[in-house]
Amino acid sequence: MNKFNMTAIAVAVGLIFSAGMMAQTMSKDDYQAAEATIADKYKADKANCDSQSGKQQDICIAAAKSNKNVAKAELEARHEPSAKHDYDVVVAKAEADYAVASATCQNKSGNDQDVCMKEAKAVETRIKADAEAELKVLNANKTAGKEYTETGMKEKAEMTEARQEAATDKLEANYAVAKEKCDALKDDEKDSCQDAAKMKYGK
Repeated sequence: MNKFNMTAIAVAVGLIFSAGMMAQTMSKDDYQAAEATIADKYKADKANCDSQSGKQQDICIAAAKSNKNVAKAELEARHEPSAKHDYDVVVAKAEADYAVASATCQNKSGNDQDVCMKEAKAVETRIKADAEAELKVLNANKTAGKEYTETGMKEKAEMTEARQEAATDKLEANYAVAKEKCDALKDDEKDSCQDAAKMKYGK
């Protein structure tokens, strides 16, 4: 898994949402030209994968599809700037890295493969949860403003709930990774590992 890229996406979540609305819309001709470029790039990337085989080919194809999906999401965000399209870009990047990471995990076996998959999923979950919470908070802020009106209080409560949901999703993903790692152990050591995981994640 490209851990640097995943970390970069996580750090960029807030920055993307705050900067996205300042972007300029594209002309119809520029948009169509960009679409054609994305299609051509995907076709070339897939052709390059044909020279590979087995799991390496699977990883190559996953990367080609992922790059296309990210490029499309970024194009939509440039074409029609909005918080929702900024969110879609973050999600597309998280799903792209997960697709490549999960394909790479197939080079492993047994518990190592299971842990690899759970870790990849946990990173994707964390990024998407943060992005969703950021979008909800941004939308709630538009309504709430700075006034403590009845509507404003309701929106502020929704912001708190959004952050709590994100925290819960991330905790569950991290707990799944911890449990999977325990499965590689045996007997008392495994039991101790599972007890420690339950205590750490409040289970």
